[in-house]
Amino acid sequence: MPTDATPAHPRKRKHRRLALALAAVVVVVAVLTGLIASGVLWPTRVLAGRYAVRGVDVSVYQGTIDWTVLGNENLDFAILKSTEGSGSQDSQFAANWEGARDTDLVVGAYHFMSFESPGETQAQNVIDTVPAEAGTLPVTVDLEYYGDFFDNPPSRETVRGILDPLLDALEEHYGVPPMIYTTQKAYDRYVRDNYPDNPIWIRSIAAEPNLPDGRDWTFWQYSSRDRLPGYDGEEEFIDMNVFSGTHDDLRSLTQ
Repeated sequence: MPTDATPAHPRKRKHRRLALALAAVVVVVAVLTGLIASGVLWPTRVLAGRYAVRGVDVSVYQGTIDWTVLGNENLDFAILKSTEGSGSQDSQFAANWEGARDTDLVVGAYHFMSFESPGETQAQNVIDTVPAEAGTLPVTVDLEYYGDFFDNPPSRETVRGILDPLLDALEEHYGVPPMIYTTQKAYDRYVRDNYPDNPIWIRSIAAEPNLPDGRDWTFWQYSSRDRLPGYDGEEEFIDMNVFSGTHDDLRSLTQ
């Protein structure tokens, strides 16, 4: 019996199915991207869950911190921003140090290294700011790109000329080798095959770290998009980290 309807050509049906499949993929990717951006999902959380010892790092951007509340969030350590360059101090450091030290957390401080001032004066800034107290983690030097240096990284020689005297002065004052926090790109350029006595704290938010020289990491920052109760700063997220050893190993790392 004749009909006015014309069946779709097989090729057109195939193209339509392909278009629908691609649209579905785009939607799924968009949803996953949104969940990751909002901190609901984070690719490395499952991998980091294999490590029993975990902690946070904070700065002025987390605002005023209630350390009693934050310290009860199944955390073992907290590393606090203290200083930056040769003349800048984190305005919340003193309060964070006092508050965190009143908890059971193992506490440390980190210094954001500048590529624009001498290591000796940066070390003095740290020494003038961070107490040398027993039971605290070694001071950390944060070595990473910032600003225009993402596109124009300083040379290895320039960085070593700042980093080496900075590390030496901090070790002399605090009595233990400082830790080095770094990204995988900065590690490969400036740290690889050097500084064997300095524990490594590595940032890797896409996968578990695999250092190019085969070295073991000590701390791993696996997320910068977590939310925990206890702070009220302009930054709604908090950085999460794990330690590669046991609770006793963490304690043995302290000064």
